[in-house]
Formats: sequence, structure tokens, C-alpha cells
Amino acid sequence: MRHETALGLDALRGRPAKVARFLVYTILVLIFAGPLLALLVSAFAPAQDPTSLTLIPRSFTLANFRAALRRDVLHYLLNSFVVVGFGLLLQIAVSVSAAYALARKRFPGLRLVFLLILSTMMLPEEILAIPLSLVLADVPLVHVNLIGTLAGMIVPVGAWAFSILVMTEFMRDIPVELEEAARLDGAGDLRIFWSVVLPLCRPALGVIGIFGFTMIWDQYMLPLLVAQDSAHFTLPLALRTLRSDEQVGIGVLLAASLLALLPSVIAFVAMQRQFMRGLTSGAVKG
Repeated sequence: MRHETALGLDALRGRPAKVARFLVYTILVLIFAGPLLALLVSAFAPAQDPTSLTLIPRSFTLANFRAALRRDVLHYLLNSFVVVGFGLLLQIAVSVSAAYALARKRFPGLRLVFLLILSTMMLPEEILAIPLSLVLADVPLVHVNLIGTLAGMIVPVGAWAFSILVMTEFMRDIPVELEEAARLDGAGDLRIFWSVVLPLCRPALGVIGIFGFTMIWDQYMLPLLVAQDSAHFTLPLALRTLRSDEQVGIGVLLAASLLALLPSVIAFVAMQRQFMRGLTSGAVKG
């Protein structure tokens, strides 16, 4: 088997090639997996020097996790699951609905709507922080104050330009003939969308599901704007509180960080097949 590399290692043969590849792959593993391995080992290690991490476990303890639970990390973790669960469902529903309209319908101002959606990706969170806090304090039309509630963290993530754009481009590649055949059988737009288009979008749903989960789970600015007391903290926001508490050791902080990392890893492992199909679907076209 040939190993194609950007460093030209595929041109080497024999023992030097094996040694060079081993060294390169070892360095890459240490660079990318080293911090994660240090986090995993140190989270289960006893109290240590806060200025150092270790890759070699010397002993094993669950004391850091017990201390983290006493700091209500489990409650913050539950808040994060509530926000990411309802937020992701809302985001997927909005994304597939908007994408179907953009991909299949023709209406005045279509290009302008698409441009406005795309432009939201260019704005950093810091610019949107003040306008968003004002809107959440008095939601237009319904005049409801969402500040200090988990709903205030869920509603703003319901629409994400990245997910809408991914679904729109994927739906545009679905043959129109499939929809025309269903329409000849008497199916309406809703039936076609639910029974024909959506099942074919599973790879794209895997992509936006993983990216959407990570985006919502890692939110820091939004919970910081909405939460008014610790009862509504999500885990990323709680990590800042633990970090600023001098009574909390580095081991407890690392244990909480590991708990914050695991859901994203589990989500990717659970959806990796659809994710990889979604990434490669465009590469095998034609």
C-alpha cells in the first residue's frame, strides 16, 4: 500500500521510509492528540501542580469528579443537554424548511434572501451581543422577556446560516424528476418534502447535526448574555466560574472539562457514518 503524503514520503522506499513515516505520524499524533490525552490522564490524577500536565498516569482517582459533582457540574451539564437538545431540533427544523424553499421555490427577492442569510456568517458574536440582548429582553410581536431562561439560549440558535446553506446546496442536487413523479401521483408539497426529499437528505442531516451540536454545545457568549444566576449556567459558562474559584483545584477543572468534551465526541462517533457520507457525496457526483 502506498502512502501519499504532502511531504513526499511516498517516494521513499525501504527502512528509511518506514522510519520517516513513523516519526512524522508520531509527531502528528502528539500535536493533535497530546492535549486531549493530557486532559484525560490529568482528570483522573490526584491533585497536581496547576502549571503542568502529564501524559503518563502515575495513579488513578475519581476524587476530581466527585469534587466536580459537589460543585453542581451535573446540574450545569443537564442545562447544556436541554439547550442543545431543543436548540438542535429547532435548528434542524428551520434549516430543512428554509433550504427546501430556497432550493425548490422561485419567488421575488430570492437572491436577496440568500445573500442576507449568507451575510449573517460574516458577523462576529461580539457585534451581535448587544442587539441580541435587547431583542431577548422584549421579543418582538409576543413581547416576552427571555432573559434569565433556558429558552433565551434555545431560540437564537434555531436559525444558523451554515446549516441552511448546506441543506440548500444538497437539496438542489436532488433530481427534480423524483418530485415531479410524486406530484403526478397526487402528492402535495408537504408530502413530497417529507416522503421524497427529506429521506434523501440524511447525509446532509448528519453534517448539520454534528456541526450544529458542536456549535450549540460550545456556546459561551449567548449563555453569558442570558443567564442571570448560576441556576441557568451551561457547562461552558460554569467552567469559567470554576476557573476563577481559587478553592477549586486544577484536577476538578480538568474533570469538568472532560465532561464538557465527551458529548461532542459521542455525538460525532454516533453520527460519523452520515457525516462522512455527507462530506463525500459531492465528491462522487458526475
